[in-house]
Amino acid sequence: MQNYKELLAQKAELDKQIEQARNQESKAALATVRQLVESFGFTAQQVFPWKPETKKKAEVKYYDPESGNTWTGRGKPPKWIADKDRSQFEIKKNEDLFDAEA
Repeated sequence: MQNYKELLAQKAELDKQIEQARNQESKAALATVRQLVESFGFTAQQVFPWKPETKKKAEVKYYDPESGNTWTGRGKPPKWIADKDRSQFEIKKNEDLFDAEA
C-alpha cells in the first residue's frame, strides 16, 4: 500500500502531465480554428456573436391613475405629483402584495 506522500507525488506528476496535454491540445485546437476562420473569411462577430450592452431603464415607482403618467422618482417631480403625498401614487410591487396577504 502506498503512503500519503507517495500519492501526493503521483498526483503532482499527473497534474503536470494533464497541464502539458491540455496545452498541446489547445494549441492544436486554436490552429484549427484560425485555419477555418481564414478559409471561410469569418468575422469576429460571426465566430463570437455579442450584443452591445443595453442601459437598464430606471424602474417606475409612481403612477397617476387619472392621467396614466408614470415617474421613476428621479429628477424634478412632474406637476401631477409635485407638492403631494407621494405614497398615494406609489406602485406596489408583487412581493409587497404577497406580504399583505400573508
